[in-house]
Amino acid sequence: MNAITNVEPLVRARNVHKSFDHLEVLKGIDLDVAPGEVVVILGPSGSGKSTFLRCINHLESINKGSIEVDGEQIGYRLNKDRLESLSANGIAKQRRKIGMVFQQFNLYPHMTVLQNIIEAPVGIHGRSRKDAIGDAKRLLERVGLSDKINSYPRQLSGGQQQRVAIARALAIKPKLMLFDEPTSALDPELVGEVLATMKDLASQGLTMIVVTHEIGFAREAADRVVFMDGGVVVEQGKPEDVIGNPQHPRTQAFLSRFI
Repeated sequence: MNAITNVEPLVRARNVHKSFDHLEVLKGIDLDVAPGEVVVILGPSGSGKSTFLRCINHLESINKGSIEVDGEQIGYRLNKDRLESLSANGIAKQRRKIGMVFQQFNLYPHMTVLQNIIEAPVGIHGRSRKDAIGDAKRLLERVGLSDKINSYPRQLSGGQQQRVAIARALAIKPKLMLFDEPTSALDPELVGEVLATMKDLASQGLTMIVVTHEIGFAREAADRVVFMDGGVVVEQGKPEDVIGNPQHPRTQAFLSRFI
């Protein structure tokens, strides 16, 4: 865990609302995340955790409120006191500072591990192929997969594919990493290797927001645990407080299934 000082938040969410047709999924989320902080979001299925994560990256647009990352309002710009939607190019530029790892690995099956990792740095961010390859090699060493650089996704286990997906997200040099239940699609015996990689990233000061049901990871790697239910933040605090001594009945009921 990292010591978080009193600095401007890297992520600032205020009164975030999101509905799908008539179903209100997020009902006014307020959350700050400091640079270098690891925040784990826990909660039952349908609580709005993944939707909130996708709103931070503007994969889902919000209906009300605001989300800022690194001082920029995500998905919108202020024009004479009115918010206007950004163009697709404008949103793409904002996403350059945000890496995301999904439940499914989403690797390109026709590309090698190396090609998957350098695709965005070269094709979207305009970096030289030589520099991107150098970074990819260092990232693969970091996630323990140097020997798989020329393999194809079909030749890898699920845990290895997810570690490649993490390396690919890191290749754009993001200021913020989002993890949306990154181990939920893995066989139980493969979960540990992905969590170990994430713990290593957390120990190196990367700002992370992690949606997961892995209580052990939350206890060991998080600076703060946020419990969501019914589209609101019910309780938040240090892991030892929220997990070890939850105050709200909804938090207590949820955690009783795991502890």
